[in-house]
Formats: sequence, C-alpha cells, structure tokens
Amino acid sequence: MAELGLADTVGILRRPGIRTRRSSSGLGWERLYLSAQEEQPYRAAFDPARTHLLILHRSGPVTVRRGNGAGARSRTIGAGGLFLQPAGRTLAVELGGKLDTIHAYLTDEALRDANDGRPVELSEEFGTTDPLAEQLMIALEGAVRSWEPSARTYTDHLTDMLAAQLVYGHHVGTAPPLPAPCGLSARQLTAVRELMEQRRGEPLPIADLAAAAALSCSQFTRQFRASTGQSPHQYLLRLRLEQACRLLRTGTAPIPEVAIASGFSHQEHLTRVMRARLGTTPAAFRRAG
Repeated sequence: MAELGLADTVGILRRPGIRTRRSSSGLGWERLYLSAQEEQPYRAAFDPARTHLLILHRSGPVTVRRGNGAGARSRTIGAGGLFLQPAGRTLAVELGGKLDTIHAYLTDEALRDANDGRPVELSEEFGTTDPLAEQLMIALEGAVRSWEPSARTYTDHLTDMLAAQLVYGHHVGTAPPLPAPCGLSARQLTAVRELMEQRRGEPLPIADLAAAAALSCSQFTRQFRASTGQSPHQYLLRLRLEQACRLLRTGTAPIPEVAIASGFSHQEHLTRVMRARLGTTPAAFRRAG
C-alpha cells in the first residue's frame, strides 16, 4: 500500500498561509497522514477526500463556521476541541482566526479494520472533545517530531487505537458492538514471535505481524494483548532490550553497534529505554556484568 500524503487530504494543508511544522511525509505510513501546523484565517470549500479528517485545536479560542446557507453553524472552539470530517463528503468551512492544529487523515480501511471489517459512518463534528483521541494525536505528533524508524510498530498501534476511538466514539447511529476479547492460538503466537525475532533489528509494521497471524491489524493487536498482556510495540521493545543485554554481557562490540544490532535507532535510544526499564545505562550494565 502506498504512503498517504497531501494528495489524500481535503486540501486545507495546500492553502496559502499554512505553515507546516512537521508531517509524516516520507515515513512510509500507509493508513494515516499526520501534520502539525499554524493556520491563518480562511474561508473555502473543499471537494470530498478518500480519508477521514480529525483536527485537534492546539490553541484558541477561535470561531469556526461550518456549512453554507441556512444549514451553516458557528462555534467558538478552545484548545482541545476537535473537528471531524468524514471521508467522501464536501466541506465548507471558515476559520475566524489564527490557529495551531494537528490534522490526522485516516483511511477508511483503518476504520473498517477497527470495526472487524464492517463499514463505519462517522458523524460531522466540531467543537466536541475527546480526551483519548486528543492524547493519541499528541502522541503521534510527538513520534513524528522525534522520529525513529524502530518506532514503526508503536505508531501503527497508535493509529489503530485512534481508528477504534473514532469507530466507537464518533459514529452515526447505534454503537457498534465491542469485539469479544480473545487471544492468539499457539500457532499464531509462535509465528508472530518468530517474525519478531527474525526482524528484531529493523522497522516492523504491525501489518506484517498481523499477516503472520492471518488477522487484520486491529484484530491482531487486541488478540496479541489478550495473549501476552502487552502491546506488540512493548513486546518487541522487550525483545530488543533482552538482545542488547546479551550482547553487552557477552560481547565487546561498541555500544552504538550493540544498539543498532538490537533494533534501536542509536545509542541514545538504547540508553533511554534501558534507563526507563532497568534503571541503568548500557555502559553501567556492561561494567556490572
């Protein structure tokens, strides 16, 4: 699947006066495009896009007008407010002041996956709040800001969580039933573990892990957690840390080489994880061994 980019958005980000601070462009994300920017006031209409758009206001308050004619609505929205535009619908909007935002564009496939393959109709919203969706978008923006290729499993997990939150918290009509928790079979778990071991030293998308278990991404993430008590990212990080500890204890390779061989982006990444999880540093761990 091709990476999502500006061509998959409604067009707001291509307007004059948009000062983009960072985006997921070039990171290989196929189910989510994320962008953080400062927007200047504007009034415009946009053609339908194939992605669902969720905007998080990082500043405010600011007045936003949505729609045309008698059906238009205006609201003053503060920091933390959300704007949701479902895929496949035209958008008329007026932004009344300068605004810092994070945009998340999600594919319909991501939402269907979160709903066990069933179609989802999202509601048109602006000015609503959702603390979980807000924190997920902030976490994704943070991952873009300090991007490390080894974080791919982590950002895929955040994407799946955001898609699920839209499905179960911002749908039209009756709430879809929550899927019953269940775990992976022994054969599925073995296949996933083997893949993690084989590709421990490289970026590992959740889609590849899900394929090893013959599941969709969201099904895999739920069932993996039910089986292991950890997210795929947490489990993979543990495997990488265990490998780094073995190399530090038994080998003489420089710490930067140990970090890369174990799947960390660089020595500082290994040091950060080791300090958080083991309360020590690679150098101190090697000396103690």
